[in-house]
Amino acid sequence: MVSTETPICDFGLPAPDFRLQGVDGKTWTLKEARGNNGLLVMFICNHCPYVKAVRDRIIRDVKELKGHGMHAVAIMSNDPADYPEDSFDNMKRVALEHNFPFPYLFDETQEVAKAYGAVCTPDFFGYNKDLKLQYRGRLDESGKQPAAPNARRDLFEAMKQVAQTGQGPKDQIPSIGCSIKWKLA
Repeated sequence: MVSTETPICDFGLPAPDFRLQGVDGKTWTLKEARGNNGLLVMFICNHCPYVKAVRDRIIRDVKELKGHGMHAVAIMSNDPADYPEDSFDNMKRVALEHNFPFPYLFDETQEVAKAYGAVCTPDFFGYNKDLKLQYRGRLDESGKQPAAPNARRDLFEAMKQVAQTGQGPKDQIPSIGCSIKWKLA
């Protein structure tokens, strides 16, 4: 496991379009995924201990953000040839087991992860209603540890602010996780 930290938020950067197969059998695009007040694009996977540790909190936050007009998608970009736990069939299983309240999409070519500049799992990109980047930070302060009951919910609070004002917080703490598992060229 190689631990990687996300770069700082490049405020105003437009969201790259995508067209990806979801575990629900539907092909999703950026336009179809967005909510009235924005979109949270999450790069996650099945095998990463950082993702496993926060998966329930991601689900909780995404459910609450829907009430603020903020939708979310999760994209899996790892190479399943080297990480079989991240295969499309296993993506379907994990999404079903955990009742994901968001589309879980497979970036088989890894072109979408490259277009976004994703570096790790989890990697969060929060966009406003104009699909301009406003958040590139962590979920919360716990990392891959159990969250304290009073842990600040950085991602949730930031995306709620984006939904209400169109702008993310100026101060953001990078997310940390396992590096994206790129295919060998």
